[in-house]
Formats: sequence, C-alpha cells, structure tokens
Amino acid sequence: MKNLAVYNNILDMVGNTPIIQLSRLNTGQSQLFLKLENQNPGGSIKDRTGLNMIVQAEKRGTIHPGQLIVEATAGNTGLGLALACRMKGYRLLLVIPDKMSAEKINHLNAMGVETVITRSDVGKGHPEYYQDMAARIAKEKGGYYINQFENPDNPATHVLTTGPEIWKQMEHKVDAVVVGVGSAGTLTGLTTFFKKVSPQTEFVLADPKGSILADYVNRKILRKDAGSWFVEGIGEDYIPALADFDLVRSAYEVTDAESFSAARLLLREEGILAGSSTGTLLSAALRYCQEQSCPKRVITLACDSGNKYLSKMFNNEWLKEKGMSIG
Repeated sequence: MKNLAVYNNILDMVGNTPIIQLSRLNTGQSQLFLKLENQNPGGSIKDRTGLNMIVQAEKRGTIHPGQLIVEATAGNTGLGLALACRMKGYRLLLVIPDKMSAEKINHLNAMGVETVITRSDVGKGHPEYYQDMAARIAKEKGGYYINQFENPDNPATHVLTTGPEIWKQMEHKVDAVVVGVGSAGTLTGLTTFFKKVSPQTEFVLADPKGSILADYVNRKILRKDAGSWFVEGIGEDYIPALADFDLVRSAYEVTDAESFSAARLLLREEGILAGSSTGTLLSAALRYCQEQSCPKRVITLACDSGNKYLSKMFNNEWLKEKGMSIG
C-alpha cells in the first residue's frame, strides 16, 4: 500500500507528481512516459512556478504581506500565483489574453483575483499586449510585477524540483524530453538540470502551428509573421528572454486540430484528462517516438488538467464553430 501523507497546507502538495508509462498508444520501439503535472493542487505545472516566484521574492524581502502582485498570464501561472497569494496574504491582479478559457477565468474570479482581459491578436510592443499592459498597471498601482517571462526564479523552479523528480523517477534513464515553450521557464530549467546530470539527453520542442519557435530551432530563421492558434500557454511570436535552446535538437510544428485530437485520444485510450498544450506535446512526442530506429525512453508532461477546457476542445460544438471535426 502506498504511503499516504497528511499535509498541513495546500502549498505542501505542490510538486512530487507521478509519472505514468503510456501503454495504449503507438510509440513505435520507444517507451513514452507522462509526468502528471495536472495532479498539482491548482491543476498545472505552473503551481510550482507561482509558488517558487513568491517564496523567492519573500526571501529577498521584495514583497510583504498585503502587497499587490501583478502578472501577465495565459492562465495557469495566474492560477499558481493565486493559490500562493491566497495562502500567504497577497492581493493579485492578472492581465489575461481574451483567448483564455472561461473555466480558468471563473476559477480565478472564485479565488478573489482581479482580472483584466486584453486582446490576444496583438504583439509585443502594442499597448494592449498582455505583458506590456501588466507592466504598466503594476507601475500605475504601485504593485510588484512578478514577470514570469524574465524572472530567473521561473526556470530555477524546475532546476530545484521538476528536473530532480524526473531524474529519480526515471531511474536516471532519460533519452529525450519533449517540452513546449511559453515563458520558456520549463525548458530552460530542465535543460539547466540535465546539462549537469545527463547532457546527452535530447530535448524536443513541441510548438503550435503559427508560433515562430519551431522554425527558429529547425531552420535558424527568426520569423516576424507569427500566426494565431487556439492552444493555450505555449507558442510565441518572439524568442523569450529566458529561453535556452542548447539541448533542443529538433522541433515539431503541431496544428490545433492535431493537438486537440491527441488530447482527446489520451483521454479515451489512457483515461488521462489533460489540457490543450498537453495535446501539442503528446502529438510531437508520438511522432518523435515513431520515427526512432532504436528504442528510447522519452518523457513529456501533462502540463495541466483538461477540466480547464471542457467548454472548448472537449466541446464538439465549439470545435465545429472553429472549423475542426475531431473524433
């Protein structure tokens, strides 16, 4: 019988998530493992990031109880921050692009978070771009802009926790890691860790079609013509300041339809309810595994829970409205 701990605080439950081997999907000669970050108390890997950025700011004396924290987020970092701020006594204001799911917004509002919704069809430098708006609001209101996109405590989270967990759980046998990039905290934290313990481990980027990052990795081209995509939380129209692509050997461009199809396949075949970015990572991971000529041990992430997307990619009517027909 498993040792079931009794926790004193919800924040003590962040991290130490399980890994499952996917046994019912076509992985070719390789083994594909999924780290269930959707099992964090706030439902995503960003619980780790939100908590660590707050804890480190406290240690430096940058913030004090009752202070206003401001952040720009596509959703999950906001939920991770909301959990930490609520437990630790900080006020939180989040600037959110309008493509974010209703479930995430309702979750934040129910936790008492102030939200400002802005446009998702504008790029960096535009006054309504969510990061620029968050920085401006923080300055106007005297809040602390935590800025996951340039905050070194973001990748440090995964050096301290996620990386060591994967290494131990996988018994020091990791041939490839498939990740996505939003702020690039997960990628950079994991590559920093693996450079020390297993520099031969290959990193593979899963990128939504429309993002510029796959072309940057595969062709060394920095495009200026980013498109749009429905997948939330990953993909960018610029190179994030935190990004470290040193161990990234290849990238796969994944359409929205492929992402949503993979997420729904994961639910039907493996019983795992995961979000839209997980579908992107899984689609790329399956392609990578199937292309290998020798067996490899590959791991990717269930970045968040699919219950955040029940009104979107798990809703057949929504898919039809967006011109996608997915089984």
